[in-house]
Amino acid sequence: MHFSEDQILSMAPDDASKKSGKELANPSKWGKREESNRALWGECQGSGKLPYQTQIDLVNIAFKCSCPSRKFPCKHGLGLLLLYARDKKLFKTATEPDWVVGWLDKRNEREEQKSEKKEKEKKADPAAQAKRQETRTKRVEEGMGELRLWIKDIVRNGLVSLPGKDPAYFETMTRRMVDAQAPGLAAMVRTLRDINFFQEGWQTAFLDQLLRIYLVLEGFPRLETLPPALQVELRTQVGFTQSLDDVRAEAGLRDEWFVLAKRTTREDAINVERNWLFGRSSRRYALILQFYPKGQFPEMNLMAGSWIDAEVSFFKGAYPLRALIKQYYNGPSNTNIDGLKNWNAVEQVAAEILRVNPLLEGVPVVIENVIPFKDGNRWMLRDEEGNGVFIPPTFQQGWQLLALSGGAPLKVFAMGKDQDFEPLGVWVNNRYTFFA
Repeated sequence: MHFSEDQILSMAPDDASKKSGKELANPSKWGKREESNRALWGECQGSGKLPYQTQIDLVNIAFKCSCPSRKFPCKHGLGLLLLYARDKKLFKTATEPDWVVGWLDKRNEREEQKSEKKEKEKKADPAAQAKRQETRTKRVEEGMGELRLWIKDIVRNGLVSLPGKDPAYFETMTRRMVDAQAPGLAAMVRTLRDINFFQEGWQTAFLDQLLRIYLVLEGFPRLETLPPALQVELRTQVGFTQSLDDVRAEAGLRDEWFVLAKRTTREDAINVERNWLFGRSSRRYALILQFYPKGQFPEMNLMAGSWIDAEVSFFKGAYPLRALIKQYYNGPSNTNIDGLKNWNAVEQVAAEILRVNPLLEGVPVVIENVIPFKDGNRWMLRDEEGNGVFIPPTFQQGWQLLALSGGAPLKVFAMGKDQDFEPLGVWVNNRYTFFA
């Protein structure tokens, strides 16, 4: 893999670690600097008698260090990877020492244990599984009935009173959906709660989300009348999960993938990391989700702005976007991404995608030659033909985007639909910057 310094520093837990990592990206700080085809390791003299042993998994980026720091990655891991990115010739190809082999083997062993656990789950009694599924479906349908009435009350009473509602008004229904074993619907209701009711245009965002929920409520009872792909989509929106093993068993798509964006949000006690990829040859977008508890770290470390050579499998759905990485290969060389030419082209592509799957919150697009500017209180992106779209008010980096542009056209990766698209990353002089 080829990483820039910005990409490496984006992994730092805080500014102090960034500063210390830069200071340690110096050959004189390391008594040993070696690599293999799957790992990187070094020894850095600290305040103790023995040097700190630092190691990095290069296949699936992960760090380990013998220093006492509780930060992850620590300054030694950052410094070693920064030094490697600056000059690979400083690292000698060598046989992995026992302390590196042991760590990598333990990581592989954990993966095998996960696989064994999944195999045991697959061998569970089919009759018992069917009974549990039937019970859950009944609970979901009962919860949907209450949610449908709740939505009708909102429409009947109008939106004017919503800004004055106590947060418990939404939280109670969210908890009810959790009790009904419909976590997908719970997340959709939570999105309603999180809308800023004192921001311009909140009514449009609220009604759009309310409509998405109502489409799910109306479609779920009619599953058997719908195409198979849309059936899966509706079940996913409700919160029925697809087996990861079943997804991995699907035919994969190998491509050179560009990591367009990484965003992490907190949902209760769980961190949800969303990584958007774009395939160079397939021109397909892929959304890689990772879930991990507070205080821990994701299984994979995908860095926005980097290329990976990998095989991915897509989850089933009306217009599959979510995927998982089945296998990594040798790192690809950097290459260029061609975007759509203007907003009219984006509109045509988005309309076709939303026709296939009207439940999508937004459509991912890369568009060429757009200029950011401010129209009153709203930021916009205008193409070369003079057509423009609004940037959602929730986007806080408008001035940074303008500074990156300097008034010149940019290539932008954005998510959205209709007349609202949020920039998630931009290319400036072939260098990619993403908005966290």
